[in-house]
Amino acid sequence: MLKDAQVRLLRKKVKEGKTIVAAAAASDMSERSAYTWKAGALPSETKGERPWRTRPDPFEAVWETEVVPLLAADERGVLEAKTVLTDLRRRHGEKFSEGHLRTLQRRVHEWRALQGPGKEVMFEQEHKPGREGAFDFTDMSDIGITIAGQAFAHLMFQFILSFSKWRSVGLAFTETFEAVLRGLQGALWELGGTPEVLRSDNLSAATHQIPEGGRELNRRFAAVLDHYDVKSTRIQPRKSHENGVAEKANDIFKSAVTQALVLRGSSDFSSVDAYMVFVGTIRDEINGGKCAAQLALERERLRPLPAKKLPEYTTYVATVRQWSTIHFARRVYSVPSRLIGDEVEVRVHPDVVEVFYRRKLTATMPRLRGDRYHSIDYRHVIWSLVRKPGAFARYRYREELFPTFVFRRAYDAIVDARGERADVEYVRILHLAASTMQSRVEEVLAEMLDRKARIDFVTVKSLAAPEKPTIPIVRIPAPDLSEYDQLLVGGAS
Repeated sequence: MLKDAQVRLLRKKVKEGKTIVAAAAASDMSERSAYTWKAGALPSETKGERPWRTRPDPFEAVWETEVVPLLAADERGVLEAKTVLTDLRRRHGEKFSEGHLRTLQRRVHEWRALQGPGKEVMFEQEHKPGREGAFDFTDMSDIGITIAGQAFAHLMFQFILSFSKWRSVGLAFTETFEAVLRGLQGALWELGGTPEVLRSDNLSAATHQIPEGGRELNRRFAAVLDHYDVKSTRIQPRKSHENGVAEKANDIFKSAVTQALVLRGSSDFSSVDAYMVFVGTIRDEINGGKCAAQLALERERLRPLPAKKLPEYTTYVATVRQWSTIHFARRVYSVPSRLIGDEVEVRVHPDVVEVFYRRKLTATMPRLRGDRYHSIDYRHVIWSLVRKPGAFARYRYREELFPTFVFRRAYDAIVDARGERADVEYVRILHLAASTMQSRVEEVLAEMLDRKARIDFVTVKSLAAPEKPTIPIVRIPAPDLSEYDQLLVGGAS
């Protein structure tokens, strides 16, 4: 019996100008069958509905009295046939089995199609060139990317033109205002123009909760819209399908990356830059073909860019406290102790924090994200701590003074061996790491831990930074020959 797909293929080939013989061969049917089915109804449409059952209905006795009332009460349509079958087996014992599940699933599906509640209708949108661009973040951590063997938790910011589906992709780590601004400006300046409207969800980087309920644009993001002379539209909270352009773009992009990783044979990259080159290649492939042709039309309708970009950082002013730390945006960072008491300018970028004193850069550190609220660089405080090591025991940020797990293990080993003296020994070793090379001190500690050797400052220093013996420089002045002349003169007399 021929299938509908074969007949459709036959008619497609004939419509393309193929002969009936060639179309029949392509459709895997005889020439005689091709003449029979080249027009008219499909094979499935010629079958009459069977008016009889081939086997007894196992649910006939309970369908109207027990199953239908359950389905009618399920206004949201979330009840599954498997749950209904479990309930029937609880009530009627062995009368029903797991083998009846498929039959019940078909009956439930048929009842809902004929008598069940209506489903939510999605409305296909018609997008005009140059009118709208959507943006969103998508979490890429679940696709298993590693950098030099280490898991790489990250997001991707995507900007997509609704008409042409052209996209820009950028790396992000959190959904911050700075990350939105960097991704958005990067996309618009690469594009060379702006659409009329930007579409997004209600991410906290761009909106805030209002007392009356709902969310509205925050002051900073409203200023961005004014700078680029664009409007904003947002979806309703928890209605992600209303930002369908961005949601679909996220699915397409993640799927493309996942498949490309399979072809590559590895999800590990030597560096973040190497990974982003890989991502850029995929993005360019998606932007090709029909998308590139549509983009040419869309670019003609875009609005001009402003004269310059906005700074892609947020500025704070902070005073360095006596603990050699600054506090802003509910985060604490250490800075060089020479700045204690001075006022500094802090620039928070998407991934780094810069500290300026009188417009001169004095410190740069990775930006804290997630549930981390403090970052203490031991190099900023060790010079004072080595003079008063007793402060180490109850230092509020003591765990930050273990640069790596090796230092933590070394400290525990010193505690076991030296007891109360451990803090002094460890602080001196940490001071040595700051004064010389941390990596070399770490190598020595790791080696001593492997050998289960007793760790102390003197031994570590002798191995990590041995003192080079100095050769004294002896300076012998030239002899004064005039004294010899005097001797000769005296002898002659």
